[in-house]
Amino acid sequence: MTVDQDVLPEDERTQQQVSTAAMVGYAAAAVGVFGWFLFGLLVQRQGFVDSVGESAGAAFALLLAVSVIGTLRRNGE
Repeated sequence: MTVDQDVLPEDERTQQQVSTAAMVGYAAAAVGVFGWFLFGLLVQRQGFVDSVGESAGAAFALLLAVSVIGTLRRNGE
């Protein structure tokens, strides 16, 4: 069994670096999701499992939004 794929030479491979603004956004999102977890756990007193589930749902929604925005930006080039 063989797999046909194109292999680029080392000098033709490009790596895109993550901008500082994106890293700040990722950090803010992580702090926001953790804050949402603590808010549900400590303020609303909804229990550990419910707080984890709610913050995980928020994190997955953020990941979906980042994925869709990245796809739209990449196809727009």
